[in-house]
Amino acid sequence: MQSELSMMRLETERLIIRPYIESDLMESFELMQNPELFTYMHMGVLSFEEYKGLFKWLIDSYNTPFNMPFKYSFAIRTKATDAFIGWCGVGVLDLSAPDKELYYLIGRDYWGNGYATEAASALTAYAFDVIGLDKLFAKANSQNTASIGVFRKLGFVFERELMGLTGDYEECNGELLHVLTKERFRKQAEI
Repeated sequence: MQSELSMMRLETERLIIRPYIESDLMESFELMQNPELFTYMHMGVLSFEEYKGLFKWLIDSYNTPFNMPFKYSFAIRTKATDAFIGWCGVGVLDLSAPDKELYYLIGRDYWGNGYATEAASALTAYAFDVIGLDKLFAKANSQNTASIGVFRKLGFVFERELMGLTGDYEECNGELLHVLTKERFRKQAEI
């Protein structure tokens, strides 16, 4: 694991965000078994063997340096109980590489507590301050009002509706793409 990520541990008022470790496998797999989580995502529930492969890829991704095309995902745990409640990440926006996007998922039992905003804000600051990005994108289905609300709270602004995508990205057509600059994020944080 590259040195910056090996030291990464983001703490918010209620959460700890850190790279995955092997002992997260079962909790993260179990959290991802609820089909409701995938209502607006381009994936579904995976078998344990499929998830093990994905989990290995997630951990291996930490070896990719910041100056290469990366996709990092991090575990989100509560400070109060150490419960694994979801994940958040930053990485290449495949449909417009080398742009980078912010993404996250909070387990169904934890919705409505502001955890997505809290985790996404901490990771956005990390992306700008440590990784060195100047701009981040985020996309969501137009019916995913919860994610669009998170974007707005962080200062993201609507850029465009995705249209005309083909091949691997065709299923993203109709999603709303938002953008946030480092400067705007800093100004939003001052408010």
